[in-house]
Amino acid sequence: MVTIVDTLNKPNAKPATPAAVNAEIAGEKDARPRHPEKAHRPDNPVQRKPKWIRVKAPTSPVYRETHELVREKKLVTVCEEAGCPNIGECWSKKHASFMILGDTCTRACAFCNVRTGMPGAVDETEPQHIAEAVQTMGLEHVVITSVDRDDLDDGGATHFANVIKAIREVSPNTTIEVLTPDFLRKDGALEIVVNAKPDVFNHNLETVPSNYLKVRPGARYFHSIRLLQRVKEIDPNMFTKSGIMVGLGEERNEVLQLMDDLRSADVDFLTVGQYLQPTKKHHPVMKFVTPEEFKAYERIAYSKGFLKVSASPLTRSSHHAGEDFEDLKKARAAKLGN
Repeated sequence: MVTIVDTLNKPNAKPATPAAVNAEIAGEKDARPRHPEKAHRPDNPVQRKPKWIRVKAPTSPVYRETHELVREKKLVTVCEEAGCPNIGECWSKKHASFMILGDTCTRACAFCNVRTGMPGAVDETEPQHIAEAVQTMGLEHVVITSVDRDDLDDGGATHFANVIKAIREVSPNTTIEVLTPDFLRKDGALEIVVNAKPDVFNHNLETVPSNYLKVRPGARYFHSIRLLQRVKEIDPNMFTKSGIMVGLGEERNEVLQLMDDLRSADVDFLTVGQYLQPTKKHHPVMKFVTPEEFKAYERIAYSKGFLKVSASPLTRSSHHAGEDFEDLKKARAAKLGN
């Protein structure tokens, strides 16, 4: 879903330049609007973060090397586009999550910092560039995600498959995790991605169902549950994963019900992290959840049968993804008695 800000038919309104809208939203200058649909929303003050979720600015030489490689290959990373707080840690270890299909999303989620608007044409050379970066960095595990591309007939599923194939060709020992959109109303799209055989299929619920209309209006909660369930029906051996943010106004019992919904779809891995407000125009943080509360969520999730749970203030879907995949394999082997 794309919302366009109309500045042409308002009496006495001055034309809004891209730089002006950007400055209003995020303090950026001389660039096209990042979130045009949020420009005229009332401000939500950005709260000061508690000490347990503050991170240091990245300074390591390896971080700079990763940054240069991303620029050289003209790649987009969700680390940058979503403003991930773990970018310094991950890039210093040569870990990066590549975002394919451009940097512009066709939806306008209230929590997300990724650019909103009408995307450009699909770059057919991108799979090869991603594969080259994976090979150059010597990645043992790579995460591939994307913006929503509701403008494409298959939602970008074929492009996902092409990226997986390109990586397999140059780096066959690299394990691949995909973090996909919901492919809403894109018949056959999910099957294209699953049949490309990623090692982990991740699709995030993001929040509890009562928040969807205001936080994730372009998505449908039970469609996402069904998507994850369908992955297991197509390939029972494929690991599945989903994640949520807390601090968006959800109730504790809603989070526990969400866990049950994911287990009903046989999801293996759950991530739970703190929502952090990107700008004053985004959804406000309703609560900073304490580390103790995250530990409680982790214990409960394990008791419900998840093979792997990552729950902490700084947990993100792709944070420590390689290490977590190894834990996931060991947990399944132990469950099967191998």
